[in-house]
Amino acid sequence: MSSTIQIRVDDELKSKSDELFKALGTDTTTAIRMFLTQALAVNGFPFEIKRARTNPYEALSEAELLDKLEKSRQNAAQGKYRDASAVSHDMRAKYGL
Repeated sequence: MSSTIQIRVDDELKSKSDELFKALGTDTTTAIRMFLTQALAVNGFPFEIKRARTNPYEALSEAELLDKLEKSRQNAAQGKYRDASAVSHDMRAKYGL
């Protein structure tokens, strides 16, 4: 027995997907079936899902950014910093990586 899954996508997405999968030697229906099979095999999405990273400094004005930079320079001059390799080591130890 088999079931039918219907999804709605915009025409451009469908067209580009059809072209891509045809170039890969398959069709969109088979690609979706492969996705579902792999999702079951790995018990989740068969690829990494993550949020887009945003630049935390993007919302700052130039004056705010220069102020942060100056504070960083002052901290560095006072020895208030840690080497990146030390921070990485501590994080790996803390999270068992």
